[in-house]
Formats: sequence, structure tokens, C-alpha cells
Amino acid sequence: MTTPKVVFAGTPEFAVASLEALLAAGIAPCAVLTQPDRPAGRGKQMTASPVKQLATEHLIPVMQPSTLRDDDVVAQLKALTADIMIVAAYGLILPQNVLDIPRAGCLNVHASLLPRWRGAAPIQAAILAGDEQSGVCLMSMRAGLDTGPVFTSTAVTIGEHESAGELHDRLAGLGAELLVRHIDDVIDGTLVATAQIDALANYAPKISTADAAIDWQQPAAYLDRMVRAFNPVPGAWFMLGDQRIKCWKARPMTGVDEAPGTIVSAGSDGIVVACGDGALNIESLQRPGKRAVTAGEFASQIDCAGRSL
Repeated sequence: MTTPKVVFAGTPEFAVASLEALLAAGIAPCAVLTQPDRPAGRGKQMTASPVKQLATEHLIPVMQPSTLRDDDVVAQLKALTADIMIVAAYGLILPQNVLDIPRAGCLNVHASLLPRWRGAAPIQAAILAGDEQSGVCLMSMRAGLDTGPVFTSTAVTIGEHESAGELHDRLAGLGAELLVRHIDDVIDGTLVATAQIDALANYAPKISTADAAIDWQQPAAYLDRMVRAFNPVPGAWFMLGDQRIKCWKARPMTGVDEAPGTIVSAGSDGIVVACGDGALNIESLQRPGKRAVTAGEFASQIDCAGRSL
């Protein structure tokens, strides 16, 4: 089969793995779609997306429309006469007239076992819900949110202590492998997609900082999942006095029966906080504007034993 003519649409690091895999396979996209540059870092400097940075390194033309509902943008995409558009965590809704442009349609690399989690944050949702498995799908895109039929998928077991960041990296690599292995089969029609069962679908909305606030009334097992689900973004947090403390690593404990929010102990082995059921042993924390430290370092800086959160 001749090398397909591909448009690639993606923005964050998750999408970089798929673009790198295409390039390694000798499939250089004729154009890359990515989100406009955004302010980033403490200095809020305008920063190109990871996908744009990679595309620029490989001299691939980059398009950064703020919307795909612009006639000029649609005309530019039509002029590319692409065989297929690969979409991986792009961040913009593709309207029907854009989905219809590529000869073989638009193929999405999605970080869940559809239809289990549709939406912006499937990795976080899987960990938060206590799912035993996650995975990646190659989905034929439709106008609905992650509703298209699925060509193929790969499942992985979520590690007992695995964070969203760690699972993200595993799934990005698996998605890239799946894409390169099956892109020709999708284009030539030998791989047939299967419709999703909508009744099994769950929605995973975009995560906000407010969503990551720790409620000590919750069971320790849930808060452990919460810490892992929101690592590295936005970071689970709680208030200690007037400071918002981020919690990066913790373990649930049983056998603790104190009022929720009570700091039971604080030392080198962790800062133990009573929860609605059991306790959370916090091992890594971060004060505003400071680096992340171990519980022992934190306890030596701030007298927190016996306090209530």
C-alpha cells in the first residue's frame, strides 16, 4: 500500500506519542492541526503545544485555528485532499463538515475502553472510579462526543499505586502502537468498526481545581484514588491554616478511628490524617511556591500533629 496522506490533529503530550510513531513509520503528515499557543509557566510566556513543537522540528506545516467552524479553515483542509485525519487529544470539536473531508474519515486515538469513559478526562475517571482496567481505542469519529464505532482496542491493568501521569504515559505509547499497526487496515476498509453500546457509556468531564479538593469525610480508599487520579494535574489539595497544600503521594490505612480531618501523627513515615473510613498516610506534599517534599521534611517545617484540617 502506498504511504497514506494524513492530517494529524493533536495538542498535548498524549498526542506526541502518536505523531512520533507515525513519523517513525515513514508517515509524515501533510499538515498538523493543534491548539493556538497559550500562556504557560510562571512567566506566562506564550508557548507552543508539544505537538506543534514536534511538527516544527520536522518541518510539517502547522494550522492553529481557534475554531473549525470557519469556512476558510474548512477550505484549507479540503485542499489537502487527505486520506485520513488522525485525532489524538486535539481539544476542539470537529463539526460534521470537517469529519466528512478525509476520504477514509477521522480516526481518534482515545484513552479509555469505550464506551466506559467518554469525554475529556477518561484516565482520571478510571482511577477515581476504582476501575481495574483502562486502555486505548481506535474510534471512527462521529459528530457526538466519543460516540463513534470502535475499530480495535488494547486493555491494561491499572496498577495498585499508579498515578494518572504514569497511566497516561503507558496509554499514550499503546495508542501510538495501535495506530501504526492498524492505520492501513482502517484506510483500506479491511478493519471493520463495531458500534458502541451507549447504555454502558459514562461521561468524564474536564477536571477543575475545585474537583481536586480533599474532603476528609470520604473513605481513605477513595481519597487514595483521588490523589493518584489528580497527579500530576491539577493535584489533590487540602487547606492547612491559610495554605493550600498539594498531596502528591499517599496510602490508605485501616484501624484508625478518629474524627475525619484529624492529623493523627506526623513524622518520617508519613502524615496520617483520619478519614470518614480509615486514614490517609500522606507521603509527599507541596506548599504553595515550594518544591514537593517528603512527609518527614514537611513535618519538620510545620507543626501539624494534633491539628484538625
